[in-house]
Amino acid sequence: MKIRILAILFALTSFRAMTQAEQPKIEFSVWKGFKKEKFLFEGKDAHVVKPNKTLDGKPWVWRARFPNWHAEMDSILLSEGYHIAHINTENMYGSPKAMAIWDRFYTFLRNEYKLDKKLSLEGASRGGLFIFNWAKNNPDKINCIYAESPVCDFKSWPGGFGHGKGSKEDWERLKIEYGFTSDKEAKLYIDQPFYNLEELAQEKVPILFMVGLKDEVVPMEENTIILADRYVKLGGSVTIVPCTEGEQDLFGHHFPIETPRLGADFIRYNTELPKPKLESSTYHHLRGGLKNSFIKFEREKKGRVAFLGGSITYNGGWRDSITNFLKYRFPNTKFEFIAAGIPSMGSTPAAFRLERDVLENGPVDLLFEEAAVNDAANGRANEEQIRAMEGIVRHVRHNNPTTDIVLMHFVDPEKMESYRNGEIPQVIQNHERVAIHYNIPTIDLAKEVTERIGAGEFSWEEDFKNLHPSPFGQGIYAHSIITFLENAWDGNVAEDDKITVHSLPEKLDNNSYDNGALIPISNNMASKGWKYDANWKPSDGVGSRENYTNVPMLIGSTTGAILKFKFEGTAVGITVAAGPDAGILEYRIDNGPWLKQDLFTNWSSHLHLPWYFTLKTDLMPGKHVLRLRLNKEKNMASKGNSCRIRYFYVNKD
Repeated sequence: MKIRILAILFALTSFRAMTQAEQPKIEFSVWKGFKKEKFLFEGKDAHVVKPNKTLDGKPWVWRARFPNWHAEMDSILLSEGYHIAHINTENMYGSPKAMAIWDRFYTFLRNEYKLDKKLSLEGASRGGLFIFNWAKNNPDKINCIYAESPVCDFKSWPGGFGHGKGSKEDWERLKIEYGFTSDKEAKLYIDQPFYNLEELAQEKVPILFMVGLKDEVVPMEENTIILADRYVKLGGSVTIVPCTEGEQDLFGHHFPIETPRLGADFIRYNTELPKPKLESSTYHHLRGGLKNSFIKFEREKKGRVAFLGGSITYNGGWRDSITNFLKYRFPNTKFEFIAAGIPSMGSTPAAFRLERDVLENGPVDLLFEEAAVNDAANGRANEEQIRAMEGIVRHVRHNNPTTDIVLMHFVDPEKMESYRNGEIPQVIQNHERVAIHYNIPTIDLAKEVTERIGAGEFSWEEDFKNLHPSPFGQGIYAHSIITFLENAWDGNVAEDDKITVHSLPEKLDNNSYDNGALIPISNNMASKGWKYDANWKPSDGVGSRENYTNVPMLIGSTTGAILKFKFEGTAVGITVAAGPDAGILEYRIDNGPWLKQDLFTNWSSHLHLPWYFTLKTDLMPGKHVLRLRLNKEKNMASKGNSCRIRYFYVNKD
């Protein structure tokens, strides 16, 4: 007991002396856009990188060795509120002396930076000797461990006594560091990373390995596989990700990390954070739940999941986190993920491109849908918003009556203003009307973000940034959606649980787009004054969007020339590249009157914007003829009278 007390007093005395002596020598710099503080700790280089916005609880990652190697994951975590810490214990190979320095550095970080008690460990290559040895000594302080081609047995590297290449110079240094007098003594050492894992496994500390299959320096068969096998048999959780793409350098030991987002999400998901001031579940409406997808993923071990929406779904961020969560939540399930987000697209485009973009390869088990931002921004009428959203629901469930659907309402400044005025944004009212009618779960992220900002948890200007969220904002979305999914899938699938058919009540609107389809254009559609261009691209230097450049277009530029389109259905429209020269189109259906549609949008002056113009929605079932012609008039802001048609679309009988 006296020895233990003296050791503690010595550590505290050393810490106080170091703090007083070294604190003034901090060097400030910027690392990947974040503030870095570099200093000496017990004569060794150390640093802490701070996030621009710290998460409650101050979660952190301790990086062992090579702090600039494959740092994309650390950059992501910094952007989402984590601290990153490192101390250079070079040539100490995870020895007991190194672990003592790590113990004192941990105490220093806790006291000086007020970092959380629990941390996540990252180690690459020889860094494995440090992270696993320290984790075994401190299992109650570890959230999770990320290990990249880690050394788990120094007989493999640097010893080179297996199939690996080894390093004679490092081996001799290691023996001196550990105090071994011979190779035989070193080989008999029993506190290697893959020994004595019992307490770590009891704490259920998860481990994620990234490995190269052709690694001849630190062969995974002599390191990762042995540790993983022993850890699993002790009840621990292990995930191994082989990195097979890209160039494999240094005898296969250096390889590109294919999924840095996966590593970041692994750490995020396994970090214990204080509960936020406002619970995300407050903004969730479970309604009919997600029981069918739960049963499918658990019992059948396969699932098709689709994400349908606009640019907020198209961009990286929350969607990546949800796919990673699903793979983590159902580790034995083979998933097919369909990314069907397209910038600027709301519910009307989604209703008509649904068959092509989501259902083409078969029914989906779980659909995430969002359109609240674009439906409002694009000026879609209330009636059309309901027709489109209802059409999506009915179309999906005609295709597969057991599909689970989650409807999300994302945030923008206009919705925040409405909520602050005590009003529910009209577009959310419209989408909620559909969700309630069909008993579909919804997540009101617009209200959650508004109220959490109002509670002072973060700001729009400095943190969330935009309706296209910053990494911080993407994290807010991901956290809320994952919380919803965890609650929806709480518990276990019982033996007598069965997948059931969702009820399909009467339509809210008899003209809903429940059988929408895109009709590709073809050369035989061309006529006098309307030419078919098999590979159109802008010639005016103005940009366009994916699938609307270097693609077929029906182009009209002669006023008065008539284009005919025959179809069967109850609604019809056109998708166009509405650019700076977009004209005014006249259209007529069957023997109806000629009507006008201005093709110039609010964004056309600087972009050949893909746009869906619905021309008629309440036709009688059967055959019809749509006639189009360009009017000689044009929008005052337009430079011409052009019409470029990418698709026709119809709501089929």
